[in-house]
Amino acid sequence: MSSVLHDRPRTLWEEGRRPGHEVAALVVAVLLTVTVLDLLLSARLGLLFDLAFMALCVVAALTVRPPDFFTVGVLPPLAMLLAVLLLGIAEPGSVARPQDGIVQATVSGLSGHALALMFGYGACLALLAARRGFLASRQR
Repeated sequence: MSSVLHDRPRTLWEEGRRPGHEVAALVVAVLLTVTVLDLLLSARLGLLFDLAFMALCVVAALTVRPPDFFTVGVLPPLAMLLAVLLLGIAEPGSVARPQDGIVQATVSGLSGHALALMFGYGACLALLAARRGFLASRQR
């Protein structure tokens, strides 16, 4: 009977096997790449960034291995903060008014992308909770 359980195909909730540090590094790298691409297309950070951020949150939650759920659970707000902070330092006009300082540009950038942060982070946490619940029920 136990061989039948081990031979069954793994579900979406069981698939994640990547270490948290790898997932975090990949998410940050892709997010910063998308940030640059978005700024090449327009002068301000826009919809491309928001959609990519939300998609990356979902991908991160589904690809991380269970022991590293915490790493991905705190990743979305930190990744967005990093991207917006770097823009606040290098090009404040892309996330705020050009004359704004670093702190004001960062706050303006985060508030301008708050919906993407809310939906991306919410989806990430919901998926991690669903995976945790599924894996806990499997172990019983």
